[in-house]
Amino acid sequence: MPENPEPRRSDLTPARRPLAGLSHRELDAAFERALIEADGAAGAHCVHESWMRGEISLNIERAIEALWARAPESIPDWLPMRYVDGLAQVYDIALSFRAKAKGRSNIYLVLLDHQNSRGEPYGFYVGMTKYTPAQRFDQHKAGIRAAGAVLKRGLEVLTGPTLHLQYIARGEAVRIEEEFAHALESAGFFVKGGH
Repeated sequence: MPENPEPRRSDLTPARRPLAGLSHRELDAAFERALIEADGAAGAHCVHESWMRGEISLNIERAIEALWARAPESIPDWLPMRYVDGLAQVYDIALSFRAKAKGRSNIYLVLLDHQNSRGEPYGFYVGMTKYTPAQRFDQHKAGIRAAGAVLKRGLEVLTGPTLHLQYIARGEAVRIEEEFAHALESAGFFVKGGH
């Protein structure tokens, strides 16, 4: 059996895919172990790895539901609360951007609900802020310097794809925000923000 990296360590971000070396059977066993131990972080890495491998949406939704039922307190905020089609592609696009300088700006990505207005159920809002992505999302929802798309249609912050784009220089953030939004649009996603 391959060495199983410990997914509880805080430096193991989902983009690093610490469980990529596991077989399908080993990944299923690791998920069952995470449920038994009520280990939300380990379970989140298992769900994420299955998602990145293209597991069908129904199985991802069931795994997320099981994990929330068993370990809600320890699930990391980077695991989406619902299935998002194309998430692996969103990760790939986000990972193509790198900041060269540290600073106080953060890039964030919000999942938008378009089930009643477009052909595809979801869209994305790309933004930058000096606040944490969660704080900025809460501000949008409270109407504080809110983008209408997030105020009306924002479902949740998709933290995972942009974890590497936190605490970067403002000039870099301005550039990346715009380029990230354009790259998502070019890949066929519906995007708001990014200006």
